Amino acid sequence: MMYFCYIDESGTPEIPGTSSHYVLCGISIPIERWKKCDSQIHAIKKKYGLENAEIHTGWILRSYLEQTKISDFESMDWTARRAAVMRERKKTIYSLQHSGNKNLYKQSKKNYVKTEAYIHLTYAERVSFIKEIADKVGSWNYARIFAEAVDKTHFNPAVAKRSVDEMTLEQIVSRFESYMTICEKEPEKIYGALIHDNNLTVAERHTKLMQQFHRKGTLWTSINHIIETPLFVNSELTSMVQIADLCSYIMRRFFELGEKDLFERIKKRFDKHNGKLVGVRHFTDDSCTCEVCLERKGKK
Repeated sequence: MMYFCYIDESGTPEIPGTSSHYVLCGISIPIERWKKCDSQIHAIKKKYGLENAEIHTGWILRSYLEQTKISDFESMDWTARRAAVMRERKKTIYSLQHSGNKNLYKQSKKNYVKTEAYIHLTYAERVSFIKEIADKVGSWNYARIFAEAVDKTHFNPAVAKRSVDEMTLEQIVSRFESYMTICEKEPEKIYGALIHDNNLTVAERHTKLMQQFHRKGTLWTSINHIIETPLFVNSELTSMVQIADLCSYIMRRFFELGEKDLFERIKKRFDKHNGKLVGVRHFTDDSCTCEVCLERKGKK
């Protein structure tokens, strides 16, 4: 039997970086369930006219100023909405080209490229889309979510003797390995593979770390089930890596801002053993009273 564990991150691992938290998340599914999961995600995408688009949750859930400038935007069909938004964006770009503000010009062009696939949907429709995807993930009783959420204000690399990025990967690898060890029943052997978003800044580092884990194990376990080093794929073409992006985003928003709605929709998939939460941890101060910290302390 084979498991895939799809991995993505939310936030920045650098200290201080641009976010207070960094989350590395993996979602594991048995290989024979892959086609079913992919088909279900595609069906929801198609419902919203996003069958050829990447689910990049952070960009989907932004407010698009251009839509607020268009009269009766909600009453338009998708084609008319898209054309109207593109006209507004062209006006903005032409204006910024002559404003002298090069930074705003470059940032606006980037924002428009990242969000172009979603501009035919109102903000409410985009929220509804993400909720449907999260509900579908929550219904996969064969899936398991592993995540390490690091509050960087309480992380000291000198004490940890590793970077935020290194520690989170070691945690995810260890939990995925332990999960397969528990699931394994003789004589059937279980194997797993890590499938990671193809981020060039982390690919080489994570590959070398995984090679080290294969040779020496992690701090918590030897590696007997995970094969190879992480397989790096283009998230635009791989729906399940997009689901890892969704889950990591949801958890960072929960730990940073206390946003619960989407978190509640996926938390049923957090890995537990004998009723105890083992798959997700919030690395922070001992005084934290978030749901995850309380549950791991046995106070919830």
